[in-house]
Amino acid sequence: MLTSANRAIFILAGEASGDRLGADLMSRFDQRGVDVEWLGVGGEAMAEQGLFSLFPMSDLSVMGLWDVLARLPLVFRRISQTVRYILDKNPDAVILIDSQEFSRRVAKRLRAKGFRKPILLYVAPTVWVYAPERARAYRALFDEVLAILPFEPKIMRKLGGPKTSYVGHPAVRERPPASQEGAETSVVALYPGSRAGELRRHLPLFREVVRKVRAERPDMSFVLPCLEASKRRIETEVADWGVPVEVVADRGKRAGLLAKSAAALAVSGTATLELAVAGVPMVIVYVMDSAQARKKRQLGNLRSGLPNIILNEDAVPELLMERADPQAAYENLDGLLQSAEKRVAQKKSFRRMIDIMESGEADEKSQNPENRILAHLNSAY
Repeated sequence: MLTSANRAIFILAGEASGDRLGADLMSRFDQRGVDVEWLGVGGEAMAEQGLFSLFPMSDLSVMGLWDVLARLPLVFRRISQTVRYILDKNPDAVILIDSQEFSRRVAKRLRAKGFRKPILLYVAPTVWVYAPERARAYRALFDEVLAILPFEPKIMRKLGGPKTSYVGHPAVRERPPASQEGAETSVVALYPGSRAGELRRHLPLFREVVRKVRAERPDMSFVLPCLEASKRRIETEVADWGVPVEVVADRGKRAGLLAKSAAALAVSGTATLELAVAGVPMVIVYVMDSAQARKKRQLGNLRSGLPNIILNEDAVPELLMERADPQAAYENLDGLLQSAEKRVAQKKSFRRMIDIMESGEADEKSQNPENRILAHLNSAY
C-alpha cells in the first residue's frame, strides 16, 4: 500500500458537482493515511482540502453552445496551460472529473505528447446517449473510467470503451437524514444551477414560479443553496423578486435545509441526485439553449433527471423547455405541494434508487474510488 509522501496527483474539476467529487476523493486519501501532493484545478470544496488551483474553476463552468462559444478562446488557453503544467510536473496520475469535452481534449493532447502515466476520467461520458461510436476512442485516452451510475460499466463494455468501474457518489455514501413528511411543510428548496449560463436562463423562470406559489400560499418560504462565488449575484437578483428567499452558501447548512424542505424545484443535474438521496420530492426543469433543443428533437424524449435515469422510470416530473414556461413549472410544483400521495410516492422511489446505488448491479458491485486510483498507482511501481 502506498505510504510515500512524494506521490503527486493532478486532479481537475470544472464545475460544482465535480468539485464535490474531487474534495471527497482527496479526503478519502487523507483518511487512508496516503500522503499525496495534490496539483490541479478545483473550486471551494477542493480548496478546503488543500488544493491551490492552477486557475479559477469558473473558467470551465460553461454549458450550452452560446456560452461555450463566448468563452472558447479562454477554454483553449486553459487546455494548453493544463497540458503544459502536467507535462512539466509529471505527476504519478491524472484524474479528470467530468467536464467531458475539456477532459477529452486534455487527455488527447497528453497522449499525443507521450504522457503514459495513468489518466482516469471520473464520471463516465454519456456516449451511450449522444455518440456511442466515441466509446472506443476513449480507450486510447483513459486507463479507466470511474462511473457514478451503476449501469454505466455494462454499457461501456458493450460499446467497447475503456475499463469502467462503478464507484457510487458521495451523496449516497454521506446521505443526511431524509426529509420527514409533516416535519415542516412550508419550505421549498430552489436549485437554479451553478453555471453562469444556467443561472441566466433559470433565475427568471424560478422568479415567476416563486411569485405564483407565494400568491397562492402566503405561508410558504424559500431557500436557495448556492456557491459562495455566485452568492452575491443571486442575492442581488432575488432581492427584486418581491418574495423573501434565503440564499445559503454555507455547505455545512445544506443538510439541515434539505431535511426541512417539503419539496424542491431543481435544474436537471447532480443536485437532483442529492435531493433524492435526502428524500426531498421535486420537480425537475431545464431551459435549453437552441443547440440543446435541436439535439433533444433528434434524440426524442430521453430522461434527463438522474433519479429517473437510475430508476429507469418517470418517478419525478421533468420539464425540458425550449422556452421558459413558468406556468407549467408552477402547476407541477403546486400539484406536488398539494398532494401528500405524490410526495410519498417520490420518497418511496428515492429509497429504491438508494438501494440500487448502494449495491450496484449484480455483476458490477460498488467500489471505493480511491481504491481504483491506488490500484493504478501501485501497478506503476
